[in-house]
Amino acid sequence: MTDLTRSPTRAGALSAARALPIVCAFLLGVFVIGGTGFAQMAAAHNAAHDHRHSIGFPCH
Repeated sequence: MTDLTRSPTRAGALSAARALPIVCAFLLGVFVIGGTGFAQMAAAHNAAHDHRHSIGFPCH
């Protein structure tokens, strides 16, 4: 018979290939919310107004 040898893996391990898109999406979200939070344009302020208040970002 043939024996197969496998290295043990953790069930909760997060590979780098999967972690990179998650980290990039998080950073993009922080940049967008933070950028519109400090924007001086009324259009950007009004577009994100309710969402910023729902996550606790003060804008007044």
